[in-house]
Amino acid sequence: MILVLNWKMNPKTLKEAFSLLDATKKSILRKKITGIVAPPSVFLADIARKKGTLHVAAQSIHTEESGSHTGDVAAAQVSSVGADHVLIGHAERRALGETNEEVGKKVVAALASHLAPIICVGENARDGQGHYLETIRIQLEAALCDVSKTKAKHLVIAYEPVWAIGAAKPMSTHEMHEMTIYIRKFLFSKFGKTGMSMPILYGGSIDGTSARDMMHHGEVDGLLVGRASSDMSKMHELFDALK
Repeated sequence: MILVLNWKMNPKTLKEAFSLLDATKKSILRKKITGIVAPPSVFLADIARKKGTLHVAAQSIHTEESGSHTGDVAAAQVSSVGADHVLIGHAERRALGETNEEVGKKVVAALASHLAPIICVGENARDGQGHYLETIRIQLEAALCDVSKTKAKHLVIAYEPVWAIGAAKPMSTHEMHEMTIYIRKFLFSKFGKTGMSMPILYGGSIDGTSARDMMHHGEVDGLLVGRASSDMSKMHELFDALK
């Protein structure tokens, strides 16, 4: 099982970040799962030095190796300070204007710097005709268009239905099961057997109850946790649910 903890723009201080990291490491060790923390970039190097058995992900990277891109970070810079994963195409980045084409370029940049991309896909809304599946297909095609079969084994796909993020309850496990099958078929058509073993995660309003249900009935390989990941009381509930 893979658990990706996206701290977003939390916590407020490095001291708090270290406390959150220590508590997370202890919980991860007890559960014997693969834990990936994604801290704000300002904490990235410090967290990577103290990560222990955890993996560390950047929350985003730029498409270019260097240049006049104030406020951005390059894949090689992220890799050089000890990170080994990167979130790409997160719904919040897409909402700020990140395009499908940029997502594809970031995936290539990440792989070139030995970072494992966690590629986020998801639709803003659902309809009764299944048009949202076309949205997912387009996002996947753009993200994976320049990825070879040999590189594909380093990828993680995180499905985050935008309409469920921040909602009172997540999408149903039956709906997620159907989406897992759809994504898996796409991955198999592009990468063959490698596509069958690529992890597929769920992200969207994750808490203790929804985590348990999704892992047992959603046919997912793990979870992408957002707002709950920087709240240790909520994280304790989540870890208690993952038995």
